[in-house]
Amino acid sequence: MSGKVDIAIVGAGMAGASLAAEIAGDASTLLLEAEDQPGYHATGRSAAFWSETYGGPLVQPLTTASGPFLRAGGYLKPRAGLHIAADSAGEAALARMQAEFGGTLALERLARPELEARIPGLRYGWDAGLLEPSCTDIDVAALHASCLAAARRQGARLVTGARLAAVEKGKDGWSLTTDSGAFEAGILVNAAGAWADPVAAMAGVAPLGIQPYRRTLAQLRVAPPAPAELPLVIDALGRFYFKPEAGGRLWLSPHDETPSDPCDCAPDEYDVALAIARLEEVVDWRVERVERRWAGLRSFAPDRLPVYGFAPGRADFFWFAGQGGFGIQTAPAAAKLAAALLLGKAPDAAVAGIDPEPYRPGRFTN
Repeated sequence: MSGKVDIAIVGAGMAGASLAAEIAGDASTLLLEAEDQPGYHATGRSAAFWSETYGGPLVQPLTTASGPFLRAGGYLKPRAGLHIAADSAGEAALARMQAEFGGTLALERLARPELEARIPGLRYGWDAGLLEPSCTDIDVAALHASCLAAARRQGARLVTGARLAAVEKGKDGWSLTTDSGAFEAGILVNAAGAWADPVAAMAGVAPLGIQPYRRTLAQLRVAPPAPAELPLVIDALGRFYFKPEAGGRLWLSPHDETPSDPCDCAPDEYDVALAIARLEEVVDWRVERVERRWAGLRSFAPDRLPVYGFAPGRADFFWFAGQGGFGIQTAPAAAKLAAALLLGKAPDAAVAGIDPEPYRPGRFTN
């Protein structure tokens, strides 16, 4: 690829890589990644699960539509999800979830004896649960690598270490100055994750208020070892989630959302301690060691829905951002939907029934 390209995508995490894989066969495509390795930030720090309830009713169609592709590619591994409650507020949250999704997803109410069978050592008081049988683990690294490979096969070029230094709009398109050279493109796609608003501002496009939030995860060694068949356990009130890892280990998060500037974020020891304290309220396991701790940024638009589409009044700047913690599980469908909007073509059959209106960036200017 040489000279000006049709489309330059800023960001080669899951969002940018999946979109490039969809469009590279129809348009000359350039992927610009600020880091030396694609997927260094949110993509590489995922809790790695696929849950159709995660993100709410307007995200669920994207997740569900992604399922056949992910299953066919071998990216999903059975796990099941279990939402649990210990008080009336938690039980009300379970009821709301069942009301929102019960007509679409197979959800099953569980009582105390059934919870005990699935969560050994469950402490007294956790008496209500909602089983989400379709919830799975997802092989994030394999999916991301597959998207990058598919984009390359169709002619897309990936340039790493390409942090944007300047963006200029001319009559014939965009001039992009990066740490790895200068490039020209007709359309600029903003798939920059936590940096989405700053990239827009550099391009002279009004930011949308996409806010990054820090999310903490820790890998623990616990006794007794976490059972391999343990479901993903999620607090109905959003205070923790945990799931088993290899060798009886446990991945644990306090489900934190701390506003942050775009950065290479690090975990806060308080959040790790808070996660462990909450875990100890749920099960009688002993935490023997914190083996790893890490944090990533999840970026949300003000209404917590993703943003797909051209900036209002523009045909040269396309948003593909604000995908929060559900960007990986929705990636196949989101990329197909965005590709149709970007290229002005009929949507793929997998997403033909999904209305793109709730995700358009123009909703913030109405």
